Amino acid sequence: MTEMLTAKEMQGLLQVDRSTIYRMAEAGRLPAIKVGKQWRFPHERVEKWLKNRVDAPAAPVETNRTNASLASLLPLDCVQLIQDAFAENLGVMLVITDLAGQPITQVSNPSSIYELLTETASGHTLCQEQWQHLSQMPSLEPRFMPGWGGLLCARALVRLGSELKGAVIAFGVAPQNWPPSPASLEELARSLQLAPEKLQQAFDGVVSLTAAQQKQVLLTTQRIADILAHIVSERCSFLDRLDTIAKLSTF
Repeated sequence: MTEMLTAKEMQGLLQVDRSTIYRMAEAGRLPAIKVGKQWRFPHERVEKWLKNRVDAPAAPVETNRTNASLASLLPLDCVQLIQDAFAENLGVMLVITDLAGQPITQVSNPSSIYELLTETASGHTLCQEQWQHLSQMPSLEPRFMPGWGGLLCARALVRLGSELKGAVIAFGVAPQNWPPSPASLEELARSLQLAPEKLQQAFDGVVSLTAAQQKQVLLTTQRIADILAHIVSERCSFLDRLDTIAKLSTF
């Protein structure tokens, strides 16, 4: 007598849910027999069906998620809340960008100097160029380095497998010798066509961190990047699973 598999056994075999098994059986896409009100699946025919699927040429892959943008792989509303919470706790500005320096989240905990800079098109460009430079730095571990005006910034890279997808950037931290000299202030203000008085006022609000606080920012920035990498990996696995279910359902 032919051995019969149950729907539960088919679930384990195909790694899909029960409703998908029933739907495929109803549509004749699985070798199945209805015994009373229950579906049963002839073991030998199921094995042959699976072998045919394995031997069949693979359908061309329409999308490659490793090539997808970081923004398309993240639940951005959720990520923004995570970023906001960390920025508030650390007392620094945070943003997540792609490798071209394009922000995919809003800047968290924006300071007066950032708000002043982004009042102008040149200030926006300056920030993006700085973020792009940080994202493409060869160092793997986050570390503070001077940016515009001497302000310190650091980044941690977000990975998907062996692919780099973007960066978590902490920025706007005062260096050891702060504020800049009056001559440097004048030059910075002139480069952005800003009044020196306004720039000085914004500089007065720049956050200063102890060595221990800076170390915590670096560790936390990497932690955020690792969290994002995990979210992206899990989401890709989930979407791949949905693709598998869809292919099984249309076989």
